[in-house]
Amino acid sequence: MVKKTVDLQGKYVMPGLVNAHTHIMINPQTNKLNYLSEAEVTFTALNNLKELLQSGVTYVRDCGCAFDVDIKLRRLQEEGQLGGTEILPSGRPMSMTGGHGDFTEGLDGETTWGNLVDSSDEMRKAVRREFKLGAKNIKVMATGGVMSATDQIDDTELSVEEIRTAVEEAHSKHMTVAAHAEGANGIHNAIVAGVDSVEHGSYITDEDIDLMLEKNIYLSPTLIAAYTIPEYGEGKLPQYMLDKAKSFIKDFYARIGAAAKAGVKLTLGTDAGTPFNGFKDTTKELELLTSVGATKEQALHASWNSAKLLGISDKYGSLKEGKVADFLVLDNDPVSDVKAVQQADKAVYKKGIKVF
Repeated sequence: MVKKTVDLQGKYVMPGLVNAHTHIMINPQTNKLNYLSEAEVTFTALNNLKELLQSGVTYVRDCGCAFDVDIKLRRLQEEGQLGGTEILPSGRPMSMTGGHGDFTEGLDGETTWGNLVDSSDEMRKAVRREFKLGAKNIKVMATGGVMSATDQIDDTELSVEEIRTAVEEAHSKHMTVAAHAEGANGIHNAIVAGVDSVEHGSYITDEDIDLMLEKNIYLSPTLIAAYTIPEYGEGKLPQYMLDKAKSFIKDFYARIGAAAKAGVKLTLGTDAGTPFNGFKDTTKELELLTSVGATKEQALHASWNSAKLLGISDKYGSLKEGKVADFLVLDNDPVSDVKAVQQADKAVYKKGIKVF
């Protein structure tokens, strides 16, 4: 084998980023939530994956995708037919009727993005369905959310028993469980039920911070998802989204800061695809983490935590002999300033090949 040497004198090398919370089906500029065809979703996903790779994200966990497109694209990757940013898929999320995730998709106008589950038995069947299709993670909607018109952020939407059923089924099949959880009661339910990660954690209490530490549960703050709506959405988004985002963002940032200072394991996740939250903007999350109280070390370590959460840290997330050669080349030192990772023209290597 011919070895090639690349001179990186004066440059800084870091592992490719692992984003633990994306929605590759969504165009963050059009903010469309109704999908007429699988072809439309696939086209959008492929464009978003290219943006992710160019920004330095070499692996993602997708946290809910219409028509299970994330599962189907992952299968193509495993067969060697699709390169680029790799996907750990979740398929369709688990939502209650009328709750966060009960969005319409499909030409019939009735099919929903989420699996609608209103009992433990329905949850069990839906998790098994996603497992059969090829999901590696199960997403449960434990509370309301900003983008759903029918609920409030702090609405409790799945019971402890329903979430615990999802955890039991998923863990018995080597899958993880991620809980969309913004309100305090729903966050507590998810933690008690034994999920692997809390997504957002907007109103997490001090007591549940301690419980997360005790149970070794990860937190994916997705700060940028709250930041972009009031920053860019005025006059472009439904008023309910703007009102919700503005009402909780200050408390959200404060509670994530408290979790960071307590030592909760933070992952790098952005909720990319939500309004004006671009797939090229993953690196902004590192800056936002430090702005709410995380240390630079915690922010940079978040991507490594993502790899551990996804169960891929044996091959991805750090640079070491024998691991996959996913790495970035920067002009400035990210340890000194995490904004160095935002460099637009950074070199991106995927599996040892320079792709950008």
